[in-house]
This record gives sequence, structure tokens and C-alpha cells, in this order.
Amino acid sequence: MNLVLQNVHKLVNQETYLKDVNLEFKSGSHNILLGRTLSGKTSLLRIMAGLDRPTRGNILIGDKDVTGVSVRNRSVAMVYQQFINYPSLTVYNNIASPLKTSGMNKGDIDRHVRETAEMLHIENLLDRLPSELSGGQQQRTAIARALVKDAELLLLDEPLVNLDYKLREELRIELREIFKRREAIVIYTTTEPAEALMMGGNIVVIDEGRVLQTGSTPEVYHNPATTKVAEVFSDPPINYLPCTVRERTASLGEQIEFPLTNHLQSLSAAQYIFGVRPNHLSLNRASAEDTEIRTKVELAEINGSETFIHVMYNGSRLVIQEDGVHPHQMGAEISIYVNPSNFFVFDQAGVLVASPGRNSFEKPL
Repeated sequence: MNLVLQNVHKLVNQETYLKDVNLEFKSGSHNILLGRTLSGKTSLLRIMAGLDRPTRGNILIGDKDVTGVSVRNRSVAMVYQQFINYPSLTVYNNIASPLKTSGMNKGDIDRHVRETAEMLHIENLLDRLPSELSGGQQQRTAIARALVKDAELLLLDEPLVNLDYKLREELRIELREIFKRREAIVIYTTTEPAEALMMGGNIVVIDEGRVLQTGSTPEVYHNPATTKVAEVFSDPPINYLPCTVRERTASLGEQIEFPLTNHLQSLSAAQYIFGVRPNHLSLNRASAEDTEIRTKVELAEINGSETFIHVMYNGSRLVIQEDGVHPHQMGAEISIYVNPSNFFVFDQAGVLVASPGRNSFEKPL
């Protein structure tokens, strides 16, 4: 059965948490809810689960209005950021707890618990207490407890955020395969664009309590409807440069001009905002079509195996994402290169006009 949210609005102490949210999630669908911290993701999940009621609006499951129905009377399971398990129960009994509450017989409980534990690779930990587990094992236990219910609605609120990088990578791959095999509506929240892309499925981009765009995850990534969507769906944030188009030529300030080619060819003469993601800026020329931008290093920061170089050009702050560890001296003059085929084009209102992933130049709905 489909889950439908109609004109959902949430107000807390005169502060708007959610505004006019209209969404539909199809049975068996795998959905990502992407937004920054405090964008409204958790508030939306709690309303879907029946833990909170909207200030106004309706929640429907199939053709039944469940707006006022308690979470206890809904077929829903939820996994949180924190490792929430019953500390005095073994892993086996933690996973079995929702089945015992439902009145399932012992034989079926044992079969379901062991099958689910094997799916999450914790079958050898069933006799341990949560205090004897690592963080990753604790979260696997919490996820197993949610999965074993076989609920119609499975909600995961940034479930991997407190795990280290390697464990996150492992669980993302495993969860993606598990979700494909289930009939439930799965809704998974994250602040990380890379995680959203890895998990795939459909996506809802949310910011300040408002839904900005929905669609398949790759489609929205390659065709962000507005500058705000592009910002949320890029980490580090997408770079923007004011651009003037005239006579089949684009100008970035007074010093840089290049011809309109590929997806830029149909642009009419006007002022635009050109966007380019940090990983599409480079310190090395890759092709004859690359445009050179001369600038100075303002800051270089190393994060793991990547280097982020901050510069200014024509009043716009830019970030270059460079693979590997590369020290750069502040104030050093550098050339950065961008291929025009990687530019997103937005009008002055911030609405997408053209993108590398779009062949037509119709504005999105």
C-alpha cells in the first residue's frame, strides 16, 4: 500500500518545522530523504511513524487516513542514529522482542531471528549483551530488530552516521541489497550527497522544512531543479559564477570568454548563474576545451585522502576538490581549469535552464 502525505505542516513553539509537504511513496519503493541538519528530516519521519501528529495535513496508508493513529497500531519499524538496544537483553532477545510482543509462536520467532541475524552477519553474536558489542555490531542488532518485524513501513534516520568510514561503506552496500528484496516502503535519511547516490532509489530533497525536488536519485543529482537543490546535493557545496551570454559566447567576468558548445549551445543572450561542482575543477588542463581561471590560494585543507583548495575569482568563492594530499602555500598563484561541458546553468531566479545531464532545454516543472 502507498504512503501519502497531504499538505503536512508542523509548527513547534511558533517555529515552522515542516511546510506544505506533499509526497507519495509507493509500496516496495526505496527512498532517500536528503537534507542538511535541522532541515526537517527527523520531524517528517516521526510524523510518518505516528510518533508525532502534524499541525495540519493528513497521512494516508492506502485509502485509510492514519493521521491520528498511534505508532503502536501501525505497521512501522524505525532505526535511529543512536545504537538503541535493550541493555539487559541478549542480541537474540533484542531481535526477538517485537515478535514476542506480536504473539508469534516460539518456533517461528527462532526461525525469523536467526534468518535476520544471518542477513546482518551477527548470527555468531546472538548470546552477547549490547555492552559486549562494537558500535557497528550494536547498530546491526538495531537494524535486525527493525527488519524482523517485516513492517509495511521501514524508517531509518541517519542510521550509519555514528559509525566509522569502513563500517559505513560495508553497511551501505549490505542495506542496499536487503532493501531490494523487501516489500516494505523504505525511507532512509542522510545529510550526505555521496551516501544518497550510493543508496540509489528515489530521492526527496528537503531544506528548511520544504520539499525542493523529488525523483530518481541519479536524475535529481544530474538535473537539480534550482540552485538550492544543487547546493544541498553537493559536498563541498557547488561553486557559482555569474555569467553573461551574448553572440554564442559566454563571459565569466572581463577576462574569460569561451564559445557555447554542447548543452550550452541553445542559451539565449542573458545573465545567468553558472554552477560547477568542486570535483569538476582541476589544477591540470585535461583537454583543449578547458577554460583557465587565474587566481590565488586563500586556503588549502586536507581531509583524509583529498585536498580542498579555496580561492576567489571575480568576487566569487570557489572550492577545488583534488584527489590526494597536496600542500599549497597561501597566496600562491595558480591556474584552475574547468571544462564548459560540466557547467550547470541557472537563470537569475535560480531555476535550472541547462545541465550536463539534460539534452533538452525545457525548464523543469
